[in-house]
Amino acid sequence: MFTGIVTDIGRVRALEHRGDLRARIGTAYDPATIDLGASIACDGCCLTVVDRGADAEGAWFDVDVSAESLSKTALGNWQVGRRVNLERSLRVGDELGGHIVSGHVDGTARIVSITPEGDSLRYVLEAPADLARFIAPKGSVALNGTSLTVNEVDGATFGVNLIPHTQAVTSWGDAAPGDRVNLEIDTLARYVARLAEAR
Repeated sequence: MFTGIVTDIGRVRALEHRGDLRARIGTAYDPATIDLGASIACDGCCLTVVDRGADAEGAWFDVDVSAESLSKTALGNWQVGRRVNLERSLRVGDELGGHIVSGHVDGTARIVSITPEGDSLRYVLEAPADLARFIAPKGSVALNGTSLTVNEVDGATFGVNLIPHTQAVTSWGDAAPGDRVNLEIDTLARYVARLAEAR
């Protein structure tokens, strides 16, 4: 489990297709503290560490991305050099600063527009129709692993604001209109909708 609070901006150092996609991600995390088999959210997608180490370029860890994950997420767009939002899994006693995030991406949303609004940036995104119904004003979504509050919803489109701090500590500064981002809807919204359907 995660909270959607990004704790490092990694960088894709290598990509190799070997059945699944093997990715090497440079990180500021101490590799001595990363267990093999540990879960790290990479742009919001929970991935398993299969190797880790350090070299002249710094610390790194390797993950395998399955064909299923590639089909449901924007990870297939990764290129060497891309910056990646990283979050390590929760430990008992950690602060829940964002909202409960599973790292199981539901689909992708498309950035429609990015507009300055004071010191913040207003992002308008379009969600797939089957996921849009779970997104509500003042609810939470995880976008590329970042916990964000929904400002408004208009059909399949919704808006979020990124304050300067969030822009500085995530890879959102690289985003542009037309980009697809990983979307995980709020687990609570999913269960509320399911209960409503059961009535």
